Amino acid sequence: MQQSSISLADRIHLISVSSTARVSAEAEKLRRAGKDVVDFGVGEPDFPTPDNIKRAAVAALDQNFTKYTAMAGVQELRQAVVDRHKLDFGTSYAVPECVVSVGGKHAIFNTAQVLINHGDEVIIPVPYWVTYYDVVSYSGGKAVLVETKEEEGFALTAAQIEKAITHKTKLILVNSPCNPSGALVEREEFEKIAHLAKRHGIWLMTDECYCRFLYDSEPYSLAGLEGMKHTVVVAGSLSKTYAMTGWRIGFTLAPVEVCSAIIKLQSHSTSNPTSIAQKAAIEALLGDQSSVDVMLAEYRKRRSYVVERLQAMPGVQCAEPRGAFYAYPNIGGALKGDGLKTPMQFAERLLAESQVAVVPGEAFGTEKHVRISYATSMENIKKGLDRIEEFLKQHAQ
Repeated sequence: MQQSSISLADRIHLISVSSTARVSAEAEKLRRAGKDVVDFGVGEPDFPTPDNIKRAAVAALDQNFTKYTAMAGVQELRQAVVDRHKLDFGTSYAVPECVVSVGGKHAIFNTAQVLINHGDEVIIPVPYWVTYYDVVSYSGGKAVLVETKEEEGFALTAAQIEKAITHKTKLILVNSPCNPSGALVEREEFEKIAHLAKRHGIWLMTDECYCRFLYDSEPYSLAGLEGMKHTVVVAGSLSKTYAMTGWRIGFTLAPVEVCSAIIKLQSHSTSNPTSIAQKAAIEALLGDQSSVDVMLAEYRKRRSYVVERLQAMPGVQCAEPRGAFYAYPNIGGALKGDGLKTPMQFAERLLAESQVAVVPGEAFGTEKHVRISYATSMENIKKGLDRIEEFLKQHAQ
């Protein structure tokens, strides 16, 4: 029987399935088959959502807070977002300058849709989070990739950005600390980038998903810089900070005109974020913040162990991450043959033969790296690194 062909919209071919999602799916398939998989692929805290946040969700259910809410989120949550941001970073946003979304990824997608016209250029530092490139492409824009230097810890500079600016540049998209490298844009350098964007009339989006997880410096936001509120768009998330990945709450802080456009878009796509999750988010933002420090202290210990182990492995180099919870080792010295010529091949063989899931660097714009998430237990970290070390020995030339 002849199968009918299905004609899909052209724009869906502008994007690919998320590489991190693909790795997680393959790892889950092996787990269902009974394999003991160590998953370094998923960027998700292994900590449970704090009890005070869960209790707030239960209270919302008990109070039957289960109906539609305002498209941009309830007033109380939007106020909590701007209040938390002011407490943490000294910013001065008002409620109309805040939109609550279905996760930080949704905030980035919405912003791209309302700012980018067909043919606009968007500057993205490399390595970059997998979603940035696809979101820009889906919006009709062109991603302009700016290479950072591994020997300098992948730190981004204003000089690198300036070389990439053209008359078509509409947006600069920066994630600091960075997923996948853990690189940090120093405050002084970030301010130079902000002033550069303002001078050229370019939007600067700062993805603050990991902003509270810095190892050797104080968190900051460019939105707190005087005179930058009409240049900077903040994309924020509660997912990592409060171990709330599945709750799907993110937010955008931006000029009223941008927020109004996002609300219009959201009204025809997702409508409001989940009502119960919104109540939990209010407690996360305004309640006890001690869980953040607990997680950061544990990530710091894991980082030290992971980097030390990786640097001791043959053919592997690893810049020390300064934030987030990822290591981004260069495995170029281990890609010498035996079917291991690319990070993709390395990752596929490592999962199939040693049951360790990592994300290949091609997903992030580089050709010699893999991403390892250490947002998992020390037991899993030790087990997984032991397997990687053994895998490298088996395939050494």
